[in-house]
Parts: sequence; structure tokens; C-alpha cells
Amino acid sequence: MKRTHLPLNGLRVLDAAARHLSFTRAADELAVTPAAVGQQIRALEDTLGVVLFRRTARGLELTPEGEAGLEALRHGFLCFEDAVRAMQSGQSSKVLTIAAPRDLTARWLAGRLSAIAAGDPELRFHLIAADEPIDFTEANLDLAIRLMVDKGEHEGVRVGGTDFCKVAGQAGESERWIAWPGHAAPDPVLRVADAGLAIDAAARGLGRALVPELLVRSELDSGALRSVGDSVDQGLGYWLVAPTPQWRQAKVKRLVEQLAA
Repeated sequence: MKRTHLPLNGLRVLDAAARHLSFTRAADELAVTPAAVGQQIRALEDTLGVVLFRRTARGLELTPEGEAGLEALRHGFLCFEDAVRAMQSGQSSKVLTIAAPRDLTARWLAGRLSAIAAGDPELRFHLIAADEPIDFTEANLDLAIRLMVDKGEHEGVRVGGTDFCKVAGQAGESERWIAWPGHAAPDPVLRVADAGLAIDAAARGLGRALVPELLVRSELDSGALRSVGDSVDQGLGYWLVAPTPQWRQAKVKRLVEQLAA
């Protein structure tokens, strides 16, 4: 019989009925009716072409044909249980691999992860610096954080909004702009690789920077930076994203809930 044609439901019912030698008690274990157990056994007998049980004055008995396969059947179910535990072991792991832009990690993510880890000392994080799209399979990632318009092809949740702040240092700042990949300012006084470097340059008075509000909240609150105009909705936001298999993992679900809170 081909593996794809194995009557697994019927074999599960056979195992229960053989252990109890009672369709009624097997039905209680399986949360079905005794009639459903009887139907599954008859269907299995038809499929296999053998009689598995006979009724006697003493009750239900297994036939020699039914007895013949029980040991291998129960060993098979134990192997199934081992396989399920092996597949679930990754979800119970306390290690999470996250890809995120360096500036977001330094200015937002690291602080969040520190607070999360304080509540669970067994947690371990592996952070990968990444500004470009990443192959989840090759990188063995659990979660990525990207600055994007939407979640794209993966499952995703946005953290923060899509507002960008115009910021400058407290003194001696130029009115010219600092450009970075998220804001291609015309005729910039300086071009840098990411928003974090743009923020640092603005704080030192080199110019103004238009950067995600999520990255500058602490500097604005502390007075290290000042706002020089109204926020602008750029349509870009930081998204927590992962393919569906990773997204369904219990440890990833929990992390996403905590980061998005």
C-alpha cells in the first residue's frame, strides 16, 4: 500500500479499540460515538481485506490478523510522536534570530529587546545587520524588520507610524539637508548611509534631517535634537515581517506582540 493511501484514522481507531477491547471505551478516548468507531473498523477491514475483531460470549476479541500488526502499528505511532516533538522543539527554543537595520537596532530595537529579556532570562537574541531584503531560508531568520511601504510578500505588523520628523541640532545648524536612502534631499550638504548617521550629523549642526519619528523620540524628548517643522507622512514605516511558517511559531508570535505593544 502506498504511503499516501495509508488509512491513518482507521489505524488510530484500531489501536484504541485493541487496547480497550471495547468500542465504547475507545469512543470515549477518541471523543467520538461507538457507532463511529464501528464504522472506522469496518472501513479498515474492507481496505485491508481482513477481519480485525470478532464478538464472543466474553466480549470483543482481536483476530490473529488484528494481533499481527499491533506491535508495528504502536511503534509507528511512537515514531510519529517523536517526529512531532522534534518539529516542535524549534518553537520551544529561546533563541531568536532577527535581521534589522543598524540604526533601528541602536536607537530602538536594542532597548526593546533588553526590556523583553529582563522578563525572561533564558531568552537569547542573534541580531543580523541588514538594510536590504534577506532570504529567510539562507539566513535561518525568525523575524526581519524593514523600512517599507507595506509588509510585502510576507506576514507583517508595522511598529510606529509613517511620520518623518524634521530635526536639527540645538545650535549652529545649517539649513541645508542631510540626505540618506530614506530621504533623497536635493543638493544636500551631506550624504550618509542611513537615518542613524543622518541624526548624528544633524545633532552636530551639519544640517537638517528628515527621519522616521520612531528613531528620534528619545533625542527630541531629551533636548538633544529639536524639531524644525511639522512632521511629514512619507508612507514608509518599520515592519516586522516573516514568511508564514516562521510567523506561526509561538516564540515569534510572542516577540511580535511585545515589540508592537
